[in-house]
Amino acid sequence: MLAVFPVTAAAQAGSESGSFEIAQRGHMVGTASFQFTATEGGYDSTSLVKVSMPGLDYALSKTERLSAANALEHVQLSATVNGEAANVVASPDAAQLLMNISVGGKSSTARLAWHAGAVFMADFDPGALETLLALAVERNSRDVWAILPKQAGSVEAVRLATYADQGGMLNGKSIVVHHLVATIAGVDTELFSGPENQLLQAELPQEGFALVRKGFVLTPPARPAAPLSTPEPAAER
Repeated sequence: MLAVFPVTAAAQAGSESGSFEIAQRGHMVGTASFQFTATEGGYDSTSLVKVSMPGLDYALSKTERLSAANALEHVQLSATVNGEAANVVASPDAAQLLMNISVGGKSSTARLAWHAGAVFMADFDPGALETLLALAVERNSRDVWAILPKQAGSVEAVRLATYADQGGMLNGKSIVVHHLVATIAGVDTELFSGPENQLLQAELPQEGFALVRKGFVLTPPARPAAPLSTPEPAAER
């Protein structure tokens, strides 16, 4: 059984936005938001993230250009982590992804394997997770990849498993909630999405952290769920 949601992957049709709270073990420590706007050839997207807590002062601003199939065409990211600035610019270049990275005044260039089903995954970025949900639908949860812009950068296969639907409340109304688990480099991110494939909540790989759409409350399952499907990840090329 493949992970197919009852909508097309064009969750960003027209214009779409989302605002989220970032929590650690139930305590709010930041906010995040994204906006997708349809263009003639695809989508423009922006993401903003702010986390402020003991030991972590983190801010992110990301702009992206995506094709109509949610393939990355260009991304520019600016972030500060505990006062240290980082900037990343990346775009496909023939059969590779060209990534220019600047951290703490030091610059480097990386050339990574390029995959059309790759999503640029920055920490706490709800726009990246929204794109991941869209790619999961378009590609039947196969041949999906994550671009990780840390250190020299890397590209990792994404393993996706579909679990039984759950329930929840969005702005006071009952809503069916789809449950997907994305495993990237051996670490799980639990994704909860609505009937239109919109991101509602994410249990993040960072210990104890979650992204929760404002106005959404997830109904916990009565017992632990088992996956309905777990497609094999694509072989590294």
